[in-house]
Amino acid sequence: MRSQNLAVPERALAIGAHPDDIELNAGATLARWAAAGCEVSLLVCTDGSKGTWDPRADLDKLVAVRQDEQRESARRLGARGEVVFLGWVDGELESGSEPRRQVASWIRTLRPTVVLGHDPWRRWRLHPDHRHAGWLTIDGIVAARDPHFFPDLGLVPHRPDALLLFEADEADHAEDAAGFEGAVATALEAYVSQYETTLDLPPEPDEADLARLRSWVAAKLAAAGAEAGLATAELFKLIDDL
Repeated sequence: MRSQNLAVPERALAIGAHPDDIELNAGATLARWAAAGCEVSLLVCTDGSKGTWDPRADLDKLVAVRQDEQRESARRLGARGEVVFLGWVDGELESGSEPRRQVASWIRTLRPTVVLGHDPWRRWRLHPDHRHAGWLTIDGIVAARDPHFFPDLGLVPHRPDALLLFEADEADHAEDAAGFEGAVATALEAYVSQYETTLDLPPEPDEADLARLRSWVAAKLAAAGAEAGLATAELFKLIDDL
């Protein structure tokens, strides 16, 4: 690993393709920073409307449920900043001018010290939303920092200090997750609509089911920690020349 543990930022903005992507990949880092006083904000690019295997599902209701779950999960992480939903249709996200404009606008508005997002260069990634959310994170930073991108927004340009890419193809930075494994599991438990599709839980999990989820989270973080010489960790590609 090239580095470990950035200084706790004053403000952090995590950008995810869907509700729950951020917690699955950076939840421990954000919870630790929030506990240390960082203002954590979350931006979700899509509406999550394909997050069910039920062909008869009421998708408008699912979108509202997933937004409520995301807000509750953020609260459980200790995030005190904004929870933003861009609302692009799940599975149909593109990294074009309008969503880039939206991301740049929120970066200028929230003025994060550190931005976190999907690694768009990850090889053999199947889900297009993850790729496009990664490009929007990177392209949004470039647009937000330079005054001649979207001047009609009327917002002062902002250049973050660092970018952490999760799901990284070539991770070179670790953030210590020790003591925050439970915060990740608790945040994920807020996603009741995703118990079957993402978390491999029954619709009404008992304590044994939830213990299995906590064990899975702990094992995932321990495996990442082993790569960095830590007990538990989350791994990222660090870009600090923005």
